[in-house]
Amino acid sequence: MNEVIVEVQNVGMKYQSLNGEITALENINFSIRNGEFVSIVGPSGCGKSTLLSIISGLFPATAGTVLLSGEKVTGTSRKIGYMLQKDHLFDWRTIYQNVMLGLEIRKLVTPEAKDRALKLLRTYGLFEFKDKYPNQLSGGMRQRVALIRTLMTDPEILLLDEAFSALDYQTRLVVNDDIYTIIKQEHKTALLVTHDIAESISMSDRVILLSKRPGTIKNIYKIQLSCENRTPLSSRETPEFQVYFQELWKGLDVHV
Repeated sequence: MNEVIVEVQNVGMKYQSLNGEITALENINFSIRNGEFVSIVGPSGCGKSTLLSIISGLFPATAGTVLLSGEKVTGTSRKIGYMLQKDHLFDWRTIYQNVMLGLEIRKLVTPEAKDRALKLLRTYGLFEFKDKYPNQLSGGMRQRVALIRTLMTDPEILLLDEAFSALDYQTRLVVNDDIYTIIKQEHKTALLVTHDIAESISMSDRVILLSKRPGTIKNIYKIQLSCENRTPLSSRETPEFQVYFQELWKGLDVHV
């Protein structure tokens, strides 16, 4: 059995507002094993991104504990790679220079690291663009660059906070396939926060459904699809996909 990478134990989050104390999250418990792709979905304002920030160590929970590879999270860690909605590539740096940025900051640039960067760019179809600039690439290609930049620091887990939401629908479908393939081929563990139910089902081994605020876990779905060679696009063509979609939609606490 794969080892547990992340353990979230009885996590809660309260904060002060002009109207008094607000409970954002309450009694959150789950774990993620090595190599899993897990998604978190729930209504707007239920605390999805807050939970991701707690796991990343960006700010502490007001209750409970998060363990990363058995160690308590007390701040940001090099074991975690974080991808946001925007790719945050620097327009004045080439694609290769953007990929190397994290290692430059940590003073970890070596001949081996340079070779690895070129290998990743070649493997995932970006080598011929290594001397181009971000504004010369499509949105999907930029997201691939952002992921490779994150992978260069060799994190134990990738946290993706609405990482594809800035893309148009057709591009997003293709990028889902690209990013999923890269994460699986590089044997990485991933936790995705998304508003897109279809995206969560098509990419994930498990989907965690949160309730409306205060966010609690309503259900955890183990995604089992019948496609022989699973990708996010092929996943959407299976009969089980619609079953999961309907169950998650009904559980969202959304009223039109």
